[in-house]
Amino acid sequence: MTDSKKNSNQEENQEWIDSLTWIIENKSKKRAKELLQILQEEARKHEIQLPDSLSSPYLNTISKKEEEDYPGDLELEEKIQAYIRWNAMAMVVKANKADEGIGGHISTYASIAQLWEVGFHHFFKIDDNGIADQIYFQGHASPGIYSRAYLEGRLTEEHLEQFRHEVQSDKGLSSYPHPYLMPDFWNNPTVSMGLGPIQAIYRARFNKYLHNRELIDENKSKVWAFLGDGEMDEVEARGAINIATRDKLNNLIFVIDCNLQRLDGPVRGNFNIIQELEKLFKGAGWNVIKLVWGKEWVELIEKDKSGKLRQKLNELTDGQLQKYAFSDGEFLRKDLFESDDDLAKLVEDYSDEDLEHLRRGGHDSEKIYNAYKAALETKDKPTIILAQTIKGYGQGSAGEASNVSHKTKKLDEDQLKEFRDFFNVPVSDDELEDVPFIKPEEDSEELKYLKEKRENLGGYIPQRKDKSSNLNAPDSDIFKNFFEGSDEDEVSTTMVMVQILGKLLEDKNIGKYIVPIIPDESRTFGMESLFRQVGIYAPQGQKYDPVDEDSLLYYKEARNGAIMEEGITESGCMAEFIAAGTTYLTHGINTIPFYFFYSMFGFQRTGDLMWAAADAGAKGFLIGGIAGRTSIPGEGLQHQDGQSHLYALANPNLRAYDPAFAYELAVIVEEGIKKMYIEKENVFYYITVGNDTYPMPELPTDVDKEAILSGLYQFKKSTLGKRKRKANLFGSGAIMSEVIKAAQLLEEEFDVGADIWSITSYKTLYDNAIDTEHNNRLKAQLNKEKNHIEQQLEDENGVFVAASDYVKALPESLAAYFPNALISLGTDGFGRSDNRKALRGFFEVDAKHIAYAALYGLTKQEQFSLEDLKKAAENLEIDPQKTNPRTT
Repeated sequence: MTDSKKNSNQEENQEWIDSLTWIIENKSKKRAKELLQILQEEARKHEIQLPDSLSSPYLNTISKKEEEDYPGDLELEEKIQAYIRWNAMAMVVKANKADEGIGGHISTYASIAQLWEVGFHHFFKIDDNGIADQIYFQGHASPGIYSRAYLEGRLTEEHLEQFRHEVQSDKGLSSYPHPYLMPDFWNNPTVSMGLGPIQAIYRARFNKYLHNRELIDENKSKVWAFLGDGEMDEVEARGAINIATRDKLNNLIFVIDCNLQRLDGPVRGNFNIIQELEKLFKGAGWNVIKLVWGKEWVELIEKDKSGKLRQKLNELTDGQLQKYAFSDGEFLRKDLFESDDDLAKLVEDYSDEDLEHLRRGGHDSEKIYNAYKAALETKDKPTIILAQTIKGYGQGSAGEASNVSHKTKKLDEDQLKEFRDFFNVPVSDDELEDVPFIKPEEDSEELKYLKEKRENLGGYIPQRKDKSSNLNAPDSDIFKNFFEGSDEDEVSTTMVMVQILGKLLEDKNIGKYIVPIIPDESRTFGMESLFRQVGIYAPQGQKYDPVDEDSLLYYKEARNGAIMEEGITESGCMAEFIAAGTTYLTHGINTIPFYFFYSMFGFQRTGDLMWAAADAGAKGFLIGGIAGRTSIPGEGLQHQDGQSHLYALANPNLRAYDPAFAYELAVIVEEGIKKMYIEKENVFYYITVGNDTYPMPELPTDVDKEAILSGLYQFKKSTLGKRKRKANLFGSGAIMSEVIKAAQLLEEEFDVGADIWSITSYKTLYDNAIDTEHNNRLKAQLNKEKNHIEQQLEDENGVFVAASDYVKALPESLAAYFPNALISLGTDGFGRSDNRKALRGFFEVDAKHIAYAALYGLTKQEQFSLEDLKKAAENLEIDPQKTNPRTT
């Protein structure tokens, strides 16, 4: 290229730059953006490949020129915040002084405080219908919320004194946001890392669903999720962000507290987490607002005409930024500014103390306000605000920006002074040692301002209240139809469950409140009949012609569709279940979720979210399909569930059932609706269903429904009448058909009387047994009350054999309550790919092994001879050399 041509290009380049600069300075950044988009489109028409650009310079998204004036009294708000900060710190320090090792966190709230306070003063609202913004508070910062509630008059000093002492005091405060423990206060459990983000996304989605299904008139409330930058590494925190864009969730706002530090060190020591998250979320289509620098930094950046400071800041790693936050102003001057003459001159009028107190964006209320305002005004997409803060802000030598700040729980007197002086807290030197809780006078300017701001926004947040009315019961004929049996027709419990659901969707009392949820297995569960009946939820409607549109059961998407078919995401479905199951709290509407999933992909895959559902007070039905280790032929090791009912034992407010027959399932579902939505009990249900087909018996006339619900009842007495050789066979779910065959074998082949018992719920029996035992022990009742097992079996003798499609630990959990030793048969070990017959033989839960186990038990009781036992083993084809399935 000749010099003249080179000069010409440079002149032309400068003309373009000057033109763009003129637009920015005389029009707006928005207009400049529009023009650049037009040029990009024109370039694409000419097949010009444009460079990818998902990240912007390490600067604030909203420029100083675009900012609006702050609508509040900054000086007064700082005073209020000083009280809240001090009391939040004091809660943890005092608790650990009184009770060494009780724990708690100071530094997280120190970094996020202003992000919350600006929201409380100006944004977090309760609308005219009493619907509050749904806010997911970062769990480790809970002391800050308690401290604010103390100033509001909702908590007392005694409450603060009992932080993390819930057992010792009825005024104890839970460590983190736990609605189960503080049912009038917290709404959303968040401290299990990563669960807040995914719950927030599906909460926002479900709010749109409620509006599109005309269950609510308007969708005014916002969903705010306050999250840590370290937390964003969790799969659940990132995995569902695309759905927020696809569904245009402009009611969703993520605020990431980017204090650049996780529990043990920098989030991205050698990189930059804000830039990384910007690329991720911008690529997913979110509106990204970077709130990096406070006004003091912004003034420096604007003062720098050379652009060198911008370049330096772009090149900085998070590890070095943390070093700057940790160090004094002298270090910042030497390391950042004195590396270049122009930069050194830039700060020549700044003292080291000035440099030390350069604020980051997340500590500047005016910058925060404008970021939030822009988020609320964003149309058709969710927003993420990346706010740079300092962990332990204001704590000085007590852990500000240090690698140990997350663990800081105590401050000595000098550190307390530092904290007090930094925030101008009204505590005297004489009071420091006691770390007192402080509060302005009731008629003070501070408290009047704080309460007035909340009154203007509709009331105090967080608070929790059941706003729903009791539902009317569905038509009882829906369930009675399944009491009659199926004669010779073979039916699966999955088919029965889908039929019940279809009828419930048509019920005049509750039909519109039913919310079917499924990952991507509707056809596997035989649910395609519901596609046409109620449609699949799609907020944009169906914009294409489905390939099966000529079919009666075509894939029908609709804006008002009822079915939430989430795609292949069990975590997303559980988050949806929590949203639907707690709508009675957020909107006063009793939506009734039925979440269908492979039972193996429930507790094992998303158990943390199920635990969060219990904490949140979610109601509804979890339907574990194709349940049991041997009931899903062909699939194999990672699909075959033999443990979910064992996991279920640990969940206190979950009712878990493994029904074998249609009438059992109908009784359980009817009772579940009654308990949760008519009597308003704080429980939810787990029901396993199978795809094995067999004739369904009618409800025996002598069987009480209460016995079915209590977990154990006698299904069938022996046809041989009373026999000296007696077997009691207990079955459940998928293996009940094998138990029935085993009873027939024992009676026809070995002249052993066999009573058949149905265990519908191991968990209900377990809960009842341990609760009864607990009451007897504490009341010193030697003439003890009997649990349900003991009541049912008190007159029974012989051998007792329990067979299930789950690990032996499940029946063994009840063994102590049986009249004689219990022989437990189960499916311990890894699954296999084969047919049901082969699998049940392999795991020794088929009819032959059940019958043989009964004969073995009789032999031990000297009711059957050893010689006859060996003959029976041959006749039943029991291989004594067979390998143990648990270790194979």
